[in-house]
Amino acid sequence: MNPTIKDVAQKANVSIATVSRVLHNLGGYSDKTKQKVDQTIKELGYQPNAIARGLINKRTQTIGVMFPDVSSAFSSDLLHGIDEFAHDRNYSVMVCNTDQDGKRTLKYLQLLREKQVDGIIFSSEVLKKEYYDVLENMKVPVVLVSSQTDFANVPYVKVDDYQASYDAVMYLISKGHRKIAMISGTKGDPIAGTPRVEGYRKALGAHGISFDSRYLVYGDFLYESGGRAMEVLLRKAPEVTAVFAASDEMAIGALSTVTKHGMNVPEDISIMGYDDLRLAQMVTPPLTTVRQPLYDIGKVASEKLIYMIESGKTAKSQIFNHSIVERQTVRTLT
Repeated sequence: MNPTIKDVAQKANVSIATVSRVLHNLGGYSDKTKQKVDQTIKELGYQPNAIARGLINKRTQTIGVMFPDVSSAFSSDLLHGIDEFAHDRNYSVMVCNTDQDGKRTLKYLQLLREKQVDGIIFSSEVLKKEYYDVLENMKVPVVLVSSQTDFANVPYVKVDDYQASYDAVMYLISKGHRKIAMISGTKGDPIAGTPRVEGYRKALGAHGISFDSRYLVYGDFLYESGGRAMEVLLRKAPEVTAVFAASDEMAIGALSTVTKHGMNVPEDISIMGYDDLRLAQMVTPPLTTVRQPLYDIGKVASEKLIYMIESGKTAKSQIFNHSIVERQTVRTLT
């Protein structure tokens, strides 16, 4: 027979209420008591009943996380931070793949409603009015990651995409490059597409460098599109000395294409990415990139969501600092 919360309380010599408070991180007990209860739970192999727990606190201790591409390294790094904090607070995480352009977003919002999740982290996609209306009807809090909105009760956690892109291009200019191309993300994307293109163009203008439309090619943030975009640049603008890609995956795709053409990075062309995924350190040569702290962003998003679930209050939005990580794919022109 499975052990019950009553069995835990008796063996630990505490009240059932104390065991419940320890399970829900509610405080009101000493560290010694917590250690005793935790040890007893481990010894008995007690598993809290999520359904019974939900009847008590009106929660399922589950949060939904929505990504447009769960297989990307970007999503993986974010999810690591989200899951770590959620796990520490005894929440389970349900991950949904909304697909590019949000083809499955409404479907998964309905699924999360049926599963009665306590809150939702909505990543890398525009929070359209139709999505917001569904969330309002669900009466659960939502936090945006790498996205932004004007809805007052929806906080977001991200970096300043415009400024990060601006700083990346300024870095390339500081290394003597003036013929700088950009592989952008999805054309017209107001979240991570347009702001990064604007940062690129603004940095060029700050140094009197005219914008050349041949130097701007669009991808979809993923590896394959970076390779295709680099093929276009090599064909249409072979004079380019540096390429700034709006994601590390696209930068690595571009690097692969350059190598296939018998060229060397950075001797023949410099390449710079955006994100600082773990992959950026693993490629050869290691990728110079703009770092956004994805693990920390995910962790803080999870923290804000659980705060909203448990307090009923709206958390504040947070803009994280970005930085330039110098590795070996950008050379200085003399």
